[in-house]
Amino acid sequence: MQTIYGRVLGPKEGKAGFLGSIGVRFMVDGETTGGGFSLVEHPMSARALAAPLHRHLREDEYSYVLAGHMGALLGDEVLEAGPGDLVFKPRGEWHTFWNAGEDACRILEIIAPAGFERFFSELVDLGGVAQADPASLGDLCERYALEMDPGSIPDLVERFGVRFPADPLTS
Repeated sequence: MQTIYGRVLGPKEGKAGFLGSIGVRFMVDGETTGGGFSLVEHPMSARALAAPLHRHLREDEYSYVLAGHMGALLGDEVLEAGPGDLVFKPRGEWHTFWNAGEDACRILEIIAPAGFERFFSELVDLGGVAQADPASLGDLCERYALEMDPGSIPDLVERFGVRFPADPLTS
């Protein structure tokens, strides 16, 4: 493993893709951090729901809001976070998140330990959660110890006034 010191990742650098409702830009992977964490950016268009209710069995996630407003459902708790806020989504807890506003929302997602960034990469290759073949998506979730409830989407859309799938955010 090679440790990288003093590297600057510019705002247009890093592989980018679309997860079917929100974007992803890969910034720091587990190989770079020795498996400690990974970092991705999620750009979200207005009122975009990121994903159905889901829970990670191996990773914690930390969402740092760069711009806009992120809504989140963590267990039974609904919250909204704005620029400079950090939201902790512990492993094992059912959750989802969305752009809670009419303007673009961008978050940095810290995933610890690393490894789940590869799920996002594979999901991009499948065309995103909304386009993926259900069997392929099920296999992907199983490999990454992710439980997902696609049946939660209609209720989330109605309850929070969000869209799924949503359009990619255009800068």
